[in-house]
Amino acid sequence: VTTDSVTASLTEPTAQQPEQIKNREPLITLAKEPEERRAADRRQAATPTVEAGSIRVSIDKIDALINMVGELVITQSMLNQLGEDFDMARLAKLQEGLAQLERNTRELQENVMRIRMLPISFAFNRFPRMVHDLTQKLGKEVELKLSGEQTELDKTVMEKIGDPLVHLVRNSLDHGLERPDVRKKAGKSPVGLLHLNAFHQGGNIVIEISDDGAGLNKARITAKAKERGLVGEEEVLTDEKIYELIFQAGFSTADVISDVSGRGVGMDVVKRNIKDLGGTIEVKSEEGVGTRFTIRLPLTLAILDGQLVRVGSDTFILPLVSIVESLQISRDNVNVIAGKSEVYKLRNEYLPIVRLYNVFGQTPDSTTIEGGLLVVVEGDGQRIGLFVDDLLGQQQVVIKSLETNFQRVEGISGATILGDGTVALILDISGVIQCSRRMPFTPSDYSAVIQQTAAA
Repeated sequence: VTTDSVTASLTEPTAQQPEQIKNREPLITLAKEPEERRAADRRQAATPTVEAGSIRVSIDKIDALINMVGELVITQSMLNQLGEDFDMARLAKLQEGLAQLERNTRELQENVMRIRMLPISFAFNRFPRMVHDLTQKLGKEVELKLSGEQTELDKTVMEKIGDPLVHLVRNSLDHGLERPDVRKKAGKSPVGLLHLNAFHQGGNIVIEISDDGAGLNKARITAKAKERGLVGEEEVLTDEKIYELIFQAGFSTADVISDVSGRGVGMDVVKRNIKDLGGTIEVKSEEGVGTRFTIRLPLTLAILDGQLVRVGSDTFILPLVSIVESLQISRDNVNVIAGKSEVYKLRNEYLPIVRLYNVFGQTPDSTTIEGGLLVVVEGDGQRIGLFVDDLLGQQQVVIKSLETNFQRVEGISGATILGDGTVALILDISGVIQCSRRMPFTPSDYSAVIQQTAAA
């Protein structure tokens, strides 16, 4: 069994360097970070340039990669030599060599992935000019602050996140930040603040788009949702549920349709694009204070930190970023609703139980609730408990796309080849939640996916 290359050919970012604005009274100012910080960023990495079909790579990254390849070849040679004259006395040396090979391979992998990394400044560079033009058109004054411009992420991720960022910025300028006269009446500075910030957090990159504008109008959003039948007339919603409504397809509170925003075709697309990248978006807002959108994305689309779980004789991989916790099941905490739906009471929260063997048509070790484990996961703002037979450990896996082999299968985001040569499917938690509400896989469906992946 061989794996396909997980690196696809890429198109170039559309972000352009901002043009110099001359002889105009500025309505927008670009906030500068302290000179010390900027100097440190310049010392840390020279900004690469992008050419058609290629990436210009720092010589330091190339040197590190070459050195690691040399170390890997040496370690491989050592192991080959041990294999020619192996006995039990050499077992300790073999284990030591394998450990060294694992370390070198991991370091080589990290250096190879770094070659595909570009600073997010390529995506941020379009915003000074864009914000300047829009603020003049809208009659607003805005200070744009960019932070973390040297934060790196995979080239593919950056290219695909560009359009969602543009929409969020336009939405903030049009709906979030007020006109100068309105801000003065509210006791604010006439100049609004729009802040884009990027930083690494664990194995993810976090991008924040925040403003000090009017904030989301919860009453108006709720009224519009009731008008469209999205929520019941007497239904009481938490702030989080209200904010999630803005991501409904076609949802807009704008009274006037403009070419800036209010067309009702944006926020749902933003969320879908971010979800397709394996990311999440959340909203925090306070009326009269401002709004912050927080986007979390994987640094790369090629590697995943996963938790291996077993269902019957098959292995699945859950993304670690989706896992909240895992636990032994207590029968006393299990309740049945409407005679069929199981929920688990966990610290005063009721979690729907999804039995993976029902979703994917497997034969489990045990169907009794006490015979398995519950993995609490989160997707699309909802927590559920996945019922599995066993936890097999955590590991980094190389993601192999299924779309070219078997179209797009709901509940599955990809696959990987494990160390023993078997195929394990990588689960899409949001898709599993949706899939569990409808007809499950049949055993033949599951077998077809596995066979297509192994044969690719």
